Amino acid sequence: MTISEKSAYLKGLMDGLKLNTESDEGKMIAAIVDLLGDVTKRVTDIEETTIAISDELDEIEEDLDAIEDYILDDEDDYDFGDDDDELDWDDEDELDEEDPEEGFEFGDEDSTIYEVECACGEIIDFDEETLEKGSIVCPNCGETLEFSLEDEE
Repeated sequence: MTISEKSAYLKGLMDGLKLNTESDEGKMIAAIVDLLGDVTKRVTDIEETTIAISDELDEIEEDLDAIEDYILDDEDDYDFGDDDDELDWDDEDELDEEDPEEGFEFGDEDSTIYEVECACGEIIDFDEETLEKGSIVCPNCGETLEFSLEDEE
């Protein structure tokens, strides 16, 4: 028997006993039954809300598990070995085929990467080719930043 059913049963008992609701005892019992009905409605609402929240938390947990699996799968692709300074790919060809647009390739390892800070605070990285062009547009604020190739002594 649920709490709603028990509350309804008590109200039915009170009605079936044909209590005099004008007497002090009758008033008291009627007030208690009404209070139990209100409490029952609140408890039922709380139970429904709790179930809905629990379902949402289960979905969030599943999403987080999927994210964790994705991140851990990416880490499994690396062989950290005994050398802290070197990072080797387990299967470099397989990684390149998965998502060719993933990450940013800087070209050959001998190229120099420059960094400039825009007035808006955005830090922008660029290579020698961009430096030779003489300017770059800030992706954050759209301001054009100009460079000079004159040698400084």
